[in-house]
Amino acid sequence: MKIGYARVSTIDQSLDLQMDALNNAGCERIYTEKASGAKDDRKELQRALDSLRQGDVFIVYKLDRLARSTKKLIEVYEQMTKLGVELVSVCDGLDTTTPTGRAMFKMIGVIAELEREMIVERTKAGLAASRARGRLGGRPKTDAKKVDRAIKLYDAQEHSVADIEEMTGVKKATLYRALKERTLQSEKL
Repeated sequence: MKIGYARVSTIDQSLDLQMDALNNAGCERIYTEKASGAKDDRKELQRALDSLRQGDVFIVYKLDRLARSTKKLIEVYEQMTKLGVELVSVCDGLDTTTPTGRAMFKMIGVIAELEREMIVERTKAGLAASRARGRLGGRPKTDAKKVDRAIKLYDAQEHSVADIEEMTGVKKATLYRALKERTLQSEKL
């Protein structure tokens, strides 16, 4: 079965162009969605992926309709491959039902892996250069006395978290992390 997926980012945008292309590609069922591609929890995409069965072909107008990052695209494709489902992108000319299409997709994967490795390499080099200049990476350490004061104010239940943050200079995330650590410590006892 040919199953299509069409997505636009905003309510104001139209799905017509994608729908026409997916219908012309012979899709028997089309899932549509108006949601940002940056979101990983797109309900209609998940419904479309859940409906796939061995031998199906999943068709999208363009690869960026399916995923915004190469990493996510590869994850989705690997999920399809395990099911025995092929992927077609109408505008990108990608068709994994053919040997050339599968090879092209694998090249995308190799390039994505190279990109990830280069990012890691640059990050390590940047951290080493910073250390050589005397800088240490990571979050700046918050004064333990300030955190203790923030916890006491929180426990007193007389101030909002925003007020506590303003009064102590302890960020909300730091306060919640300290409270969680305290809970974990008391559970161990």
